Amino acid sequence: MDLQLNGKVALITGGSKGIGKVIARTLAEEGVSIAICARGKENLLITAEELIRNTGGQILPIQADMTNTEDVNHMVNQVIEKYGKIDILINNAAMVGGQVAANLAEAREEDLIDDLDTKVIGYFRTIKAVVPYMKKEKWGRIINIGGLSARQSTFFGMRNSAIVHMTKTLSDQLGSEGITVNVIHPGSTETESVLERQEKRAAEQKISLKEFQEINASKVAIKRIIRPEELADVVCFLASPKAECITGESIAAGGGSLGAVFV
Repeated sequence: MDLQLNGKVALITGGSKGIGKVIARTLAEEGVSIAICARGKENLLITAEELIRNTGGQILPIQADMTNTEDVNHMVNQVIEKYGKIDILINNAAMVGGQVAANLAEAREEDLIDDLDTKVIGYFRTIKAVVPYMKKEKWGRIINIGGLSARQSTFFGMRNSAIVHMTKTLSDQLGSEGITVNVIHPGSTETESVLERQEKRAAEQKISLKEFQEINASKVAIKRIIRPEELADVVCFLASPKAECITGESIAAGGGSLGAVFV
């Protein structure tokens, strides 16, 4: 299927590693010009060089902090200066798993505020800066990367639940402008950060990493961890003209939650 993405421009936050990096690579392979941003300059430049080498595409690295409005506006201006437009926004910048602890006794106010500022308000800042340019083109795709913790009773899931509400609100407001807005909830995904967390938790439980991963895999229908490439394929479709009829939706991409029915 031709996704008709050739010639589009995508801005991907949190694009220097993990899910964001794989999304950038997959979109670049479809002919999309890419801007990736992250707080860490070193990893950002290494990733940009790798993506250029492996895809032959246009990759613009921009160092930016999503908790800083000035940084966000500067980032968007750089993309416009380079490419002249932004067709696709992938909001992905956030700490994997969040920072705020699950138990009230251990949860710290400052961690919760930081989680919300980075992911929820950070996404909001970026959308607010990008949408005027999408409106000019009468076309746009905004894809927010959430997390399946939105559907669980955890403090760190609050940020993902908030993103669902923001996504639906924006889809209602922007649909008439040719702009769709959706959220994808990844489950446990095979990235560097997730592997590090799994190794730590396996050690805490005094079991092997393989045993820990098998226990996790038993909790989803397909019985294995998700690969970031699979998630990137879902993103590519939603980012394409082929997905015009999908907006305001929360799409789970975690291998199938057992026993849960969402209508």
